[in-house]
Parts: sequence; structure tokens; C-alpha cells
Amino acid sequence: MGRVGMKWLLCLSMLMLGFAVAANPVRADTLPDVSEEKPADIVLVSEHWNDYTEANGTGLGWDLMRELFEPAGIKVELRTEPYTRAVGLVQRGEADAWVGAYENEVEGTLYPKWHYDTDEIYALGLASNPAPTLKTLGSYRLAWVRGYQFQKYLPHVEHFNEVARREHILSMLDHSRADLYIDAKPEIDFILKQTREPQRFRTTYLTDIPLYLSFADNSRGRFLRDLFDQRMAQLVQSGKLRPIFARWKQPYPFEAGDGLSKAKRGQ
Repeated sequence: MGRVGMKWLLCLSMLMLGFAVAANPVRADTLPDVSEEKPADIVLVSEHWNDYTEANGTGLGWDLMRELFEPAGIKVELRTEPYTRAVGLVQRGEADAWVGAYENEVEGTLYPKWHYDTDEIYALGLASNPAPTLKTLGSYRLAWVRGYQFQKYLPHVEHFNEVARREHILSMLDHSRADLYIDAKPEIDFILKQTREPQRFRTTYLTDIPLYLSFADNSRGRFLRDLFDQRMAQLVQSGKLRPIFARWKQPYPFEAGDGLSKAKRGQ
């Protein structure tokens, strides 16, 4: 075949290849995404909660996080920050997740299907005042720690203030600057240890609120969120989390053996 014929055949082959590519384009979602590779670590940030997320790495919360991630080959790196700062770090992608989030608490972060623990929420007030109920919360002046967003999860809330720290809660109640202080049971118990007259105050159980990790909205966060859900399903079904709750003398928040969280049952 001459040079002209060879050139014509080559052009014909390229044209046919072009038609084939146009008819069967390479899908973008079939290409490997190096950003989805498993991270070597996870940076978790939390407020300091007694016996839960201690600054030295001890506590129920930190033990749960290590059991969730480290057997999967991901080292847990811990940071202690005030709650609102912890949220901001995750929103900006400067940390992978914060501990102790409520479901869909803020925008701009990712929430898993599984919760890992449950907050028992109590009201603290003067014993001389009537005991509150969920139905009567709207008639009280409430207070809680800044950033906790209890108004989204408690019914009938109308009047509330946010406080920066817990050090002066009892004085605030004594001087009628609030009727009730709302918090999780361990924090309420810690506050009552600061007075020599705990009988002057009343604690009232209100409700349980599931606790989540809330992840950064990026490729690392998506990978870690999906891994979290996978690990939680495995660990609840196997019962391996139960001894951790027992060691810290805290109630176990899942049904035994069936792999379904109590929160998901109620939905």
C-alpha cells in the first residue's frame, strides 16, 4: 500500500476511535480519587468533660473513640477546646470531628447515622421552687453553656440565656438570675459537689439526647464518617462497647445483640 493509502487508513482509524470514545465516555466516578485514601489519623476535638474527655486522654469518651478507630488502623489525636471553638475548628476543616454533638446541631458539617452515647439531660434548680417537666419548661427562665443549642431539642423553650462557664451556676440560681440550669447529668453532679448544702437544690430528669461525632465536610470527613458508621454497627452487634461503659459506670445506650441503636428504634 502506498503512502497515500496508509495515510487514509490511519485517518479512518482515528475517526472510528473518536466515535467510540464519544459513544462510551469515561465516567468521572470510575476514576480513582486519591483524596479518599484512608487517613493515618483522626483529629478529634472536645470540651473538657470530667471522666469523659479529660485533657490527659482518659475518660469514657476517649476510650470509645480509641476503640472505634484504632483497631481500623487510624490513630486518635486529641485536642481540648471550649465547645464553640471545637465546632468552629471542624467547620473550617482544622479538625476532623468534634465529640458530643447533637444530631444536625449546626450546618456545614457531616453527621453519621449512628450515635455513640446518650446524654441524660437534667434541670438544676432551687428545691424551694416547683419541679419542672418538659411541658412546663416554657414558664421558666433557663440557662445552659454557650453553644449547646438545647432550644432545638427541648420542647416549649422560650426564655434562655447562655453562660460561658459553670463556676457560678449555683450563685446564679441563688440570686434568681435564672430559674433552671440545663446540662447533662455528670456536669450537674459536678456542680452540686461545689456546695456544702446540696439539699437546697433539686435535680429533675428531662430527657435523653443521642450524642454524635460531627465530621468536617471534606474528603477526610466523609471517609471517617462512613468508617465510624461501619465500626459502630460492628461494635454494637458484637457487644464490645459494653465493657467500656461498665468500666466508667455509665449506662449502656444500645439494645443488646440486634445492632440497632435506641435512637433509630424511635424513628
